[in-house]
Amino acid sequence: FYSGQSQFALFCEGSSTQRCTRSSVSCVFISCLLSSLQDMDREYVGFATLPNQVHRKSVKKGFAFTLMVAGESGLGKSTLVNSLYLTDLYNNRKVLNAEERIAQTVFITKHTVGIEEKGVRLRLSIVDTPGFGDAVNNTESWKEIEDYIDQQFEQYFRDESGLNRKNIQDNRVHCCLYFISPFGHGLRPLDVECMRALHEKVNIVPVLAKADSLTPTEVRRKKMKIREEMEKFGINIYQFPDCDFDEDEEFKQQEQLLKDSIPFAVIGSNIQVESKGRKFRGRLYPWGVVEVEDPAHSDFLLLRNMLVKTHMQDLKDVTRETHYENYRAQCIQNMTRMVVQERKRRLVLDTHTELPRPIHTKVGLMYNTFGTTVVLQSFSAQKE
Repeated sequence: FYSGQSQFALFCEGSSTQRCTRSSVSCVFISCLLSSLQDMDREYVGFATLPNQVHRKSVKKGFAFTLMVAGESGLGKSTLVNSLYLTDLYNNRKVLNAEERIAQTVFITKHTVGIEEKGVRLRLSIVDTPGFGDAVNNTESWKEIEDYIDQQFEQYFRDESGLNRKNIQDNRVHCCLYFISPFGHGLRPLDVECMRALHEKVNIVPVLAKADSLTPTEVRRKKMKIREEMEKFGINIYQFPDCDFDEDEEFKQQEQLLKDSIPFAVIGSNIQVESKGRKFRGRLYPWGVVEVEDPAHSDFLLLRNMLVKTHMQDLKDVTRETHYENYRAQCIQNMTRMVVQERKRRLVLDTHTELPRPIHTKVGLMYNTFGTTVVLQSFSAQKE
């Protein structure tokens, strides 16, 4: 097109001396423009449409995301999940009384729902851990959670190593929202031991539950205390990726805001509250109204944007490239070690196996090779 513009400019300069009409100028301009477009078509290969091809294929296939929520009962895990994805996954949930909670053990429940938004389909799986942290003795109560994550890795490893690898269903846990109680002084020993057991297997995103029970000053102090304790005990939570140098300033500020908000102080509610002629999801108290999606009241919007809009794919990439690869490398290493040990054992057995001397009997000459009796020659023993 630039070459067309230059040709048109040259033509106009000559047309002033030759006094061409306006119609002839337009015709020449159109012809120049068409020739320029044809030149561009000849230079255009077409691989610039690859992102569009990937987009169409991905949208057609759909997406899958598995989110685990862990924490003691009563911290608002179910309410927050329903608020995040605007759905009701716990409509048939039974609330246990005190006696039933004493006898309850940790078990895993999984809820799967299909969500569609603007033609994009998402298979969302929520893994809940009822009973965690509710017992008097919580020693190794996180073992069920750890075993579940390993089972999903093992199942994916088997499917990946099988013959039919076309339709592999990804049930690996991509993110774990770990709910921290607002009542106390930072992390409890159970929180420390659980996160240390899981941080090498899953992306942990700490959440400070029921933030409406704390003042803004208490929230800031508790966040700082929790971050210090996680660094002290060597707990590796999900790390946000570093921004590239060519990213715009708004994106860099958003990323820094997410890093500074850890752990996310959240409030969940499925109830519509009306205040000043406006309806919104929130909680009504005698002293005022708390709005779930108000950044001044909680970090709910930051958490939802991180999980859904900005970092869902990165959570899946870290799960695949880091946590699953570590598990896969460990499995291959264990398999190789077992093969080497078996070969050494057979070599030792073969080395210590002595060949017996030939025995002259009425049946014949017997020879034992690797535990198998072989008749070499049949004859009768005769004395001379």
